[in-house]
Amino acid sequence: MLKTETPSTAHPDLDLYELPQLISAFVEDQLQAVAAVRAAGPQLAQAVAAALPRIQAGGRLIYAGAGTSGRLCVLDSVELYPTFSWPRERALALIAGGQEAMFVAVEGAEDDQAQGARDVQGVNIGPHDVLLALAASGGTPYVLGALEAARGAGALTIAFANNEGAPVTAAAEIGITLDTGPEVISGSTRLKAGSAQKMALNTFSSSLMVRLGKVYGNLMVDLKASNAKLLRRAVALTMRATGADEAQARAVLERCDFQVKVAVVALRRQVSVEAARQLLDQAQGRVRQALDAG
Repeated sequence: MLKTETPSTAHPDLDLYELPQLISAFVEDQLQAVAAVRAAGPQLAQAVAAALPRIQAGGRLIYAGAGTSGRLCVLDSVELYPTFSWPRERALALIAGGQEAMFVAVEGAEDDQAQGARDVQGVNIGPHDVLLALAASGGTPYVLGALEAARGAGALTIAFANNEGAPVTAAAEIGITLDTGPEVISGSTRLKAGSAQKMALNTFSSSLMVRLGKVYGNLMVDLKASNAKLLRRAVALTMRATGADEAQARAVLERCDFQVKVAVVALRRQVSVEAARQLLDQAQGRVRQALDAG
């Protein structure tokens, strides 16, 4: 039996627990998700290093999964735009059962290996693209079909599974095992297996964006200020990075469509917004290099 399906020996009487003990059992078990992602650190670093040149060459991040794993794929892909201004068309999520499966379980969709291949082929995957394949069990047919099609098209394939020796990690160029073990509720991989997948995807995509110059220091200077909260955040980040007061920061941001990178360079270099954009273009969008340019 797969580890993720094996009943937990730690909590055989879960249904008898008093509420504080029940809450504690769920919370404490999540620590194994952190440990699993930490153990996979070398493989995650390998994955980022392999993906970087393909993405720099214009490739896309394409995610594939089913059920909870598929929904986590969608979540990671969607959040890259507001956080890093990553183009939506360069972060695509494929979920077994289609968009409907985000909200309603589409029974049997994960068992259709041919559909996984068709979905990947349908987005015209190519050699510059990176497929991120997720399957808690590690044997989801839909995900295996997606991997097969992606490898056939020359894309980089990276697979995440929560069981050792999983078919999906064996089928990918880079396999990442998140060994979270049995769940508190037997087989419910929406628990710590899902938490580990979320952390691993966050780590991978955030590290990739840092390497692409989307971060200055530890500040998210390439966010898309698309709502009131993010507009306030853009002002705060600009103030933090430059030492400018709120009025100065807001004035420059208003002249550059609230692009924090541009405002930071303009204020720190004491140049116009247009000159700041040119410096960033010459530095391939990297704030630190634009500030240090002669």
